[in-house]
Amino acid sequence: MGAAEGAAGNISVCLRETLDVTGVFPREQLVNLPLSVPELAGVTLIVTGSGRRLREIAESPGANLACIIVGHDGQTGKMLTVADPPFRRVTSEFNSHLAIHHERMKTSGVRFQAVLHAQPLHLTYLSHIPAYQDEKYFNTHLFRWQPETILSMPQGIGVLPFIVNGSEEQMTATAQTMREHALVVWARHGVVARSDESVMHALDLIEYAEAAARYETLNLSAGERADGLSPEEIRRICAVWGVAQDVY
Repeated sequence: MGAAEGAAGNISVCLRETLDVTGVFPREQLVNLPLSVPELAGVTLIVTGSGRRLREIAESPGANLACIIVGHDGQTGKMLTVADPPFRRVTSEFNSHLAIHHERMKTSGVRFQAVLHAQPLHLTYLSHIPAYQDEKYFNTHLFRWQPETILSMPQGIGVLPFIVNGSEEQMTATAQTMREHALVVWARHGVVARSDESVMHALDLIEYAEAAARYETLNLSAGERADGLSPEEIRRICAVWGVAQDVY
């Protein structure tokens, strides 16, 4: 999708158990966590390092990932890496990742969650247009192009205004919005998705949304000649498939 050029984008996985990863990540250091997460004591987080390329993770996990085991106090953790990691810290947006994991895991019984941030071209472009920074407008205009969109994300896509990346404000707003949405747009920045199933399912959500954004961008460039699916047609689709949705 061209959504993670250079060092853009980041990934984290949270597992409700303590894993022994010293065979892969032998170097250990104590780190302060960006927020207090006592409910996550003992969990294992696998996170991309700052400035690393997502496309290189598969070929060299040790050079691109760190493992953080949350301490009993929920305020510190053991960060495990390869002996000589090419990064000094994990992604600058780790605070948002940790807040999302914390919010989800303290309120549900899930034992796994993946969080993925990327910068898809069409979704990010639309988020620069003021009208699309309104959540209702954004959803109704994107969800009209494919039946799969509403079936995949019946709760809709959350939309946040521009917030400085890596800030405490972004962390708090994202965690709150992701209580109701599995995919959130960071206006003028990109998107973040969560999944209790896998990293690939989080990516699926982004791909569905990006496909819808491509249709919307195409329609804008053609002078908005197409109407897309009507609200009634989308409600009929949901009725047939037994999907309760929050968009229409």
